[in-house]
Amino acid sequence: MDIVVVGRNAEIHPNFRAYVEEKLEKVEQLYPRAQRVDVELTHEPNARQAEVSERVELTVHGKGPIIRAEAATGDRYASVDIASGKLYERLRRARDRAKDHRRRETRVAEVAEIDIEKLDLADALPAEIVQKAPETPDNVTGLKVGEERVSQLGDSPVVVRQKLLEANPMTVSQALYQMELVGHPFFLFIDSETHQPCVAYHRRGWTYGVLRLFAEAVPQNG
Repeated sequence: MDIVVVGRNAEIHPNFRAYVEEKLEKVEQLYPRAQRVDVELTHEPNARQAEVSERVELTVHGKGPIIRAEAATGDRYASVDIASGKLYERLRRARDRAKDHRRRETRVAEVAEIDIEKLDLADALPAEIVQKAPETPDNVTGLKVGEERVSQLGDSPVVVRQKLLEANPMTVSQALYQMELVGHPFFLFIDSETHQPCVAYHRRGWTYGVLRLFAEAVPQNG
């Protein structure tokens, strides 16, 4: 598993890199299919934000869901500690969910072997079937898949950060699960049933919301 450490407005010292690698050495134990961990350290030069000036983002890529965690404090090492703690909690959650899913598949297989002729396969199969993601173009508005771009709007202080991601069709429940793994308050996805672009987001307490986009076909002249 590769650990890639990059800095934004920050220099990466060898001691910090070694500390990060030590903190993340157990990732493969919880997520054997992990291939790479991206570590991004961002320093905020604004003195008014000194208490959160050192932001650390951890993103695990592998043959499975992307799992992410972040933390911001006044000390980069403390940020690594907090972010890695969140990351391990989400990795354990993903591992436990995978185990439960395998148990359900095993029970279905055992029932099918015992009475396959009388079994209603429509009821036995898992309700959620992950569909294969459609091919994503290498370049959309100048961005490649996985590439980030940061730009400023004219002379204003507004900074826009864009990133192109692959769209994997999934159900609402799968989207909510993915949102919890990456630690975002929202999650953009394609509904595998309706094929609509959707956004799942946190509401108050343990409630969630889903916004769906609907665009009518524009008539062509001629």
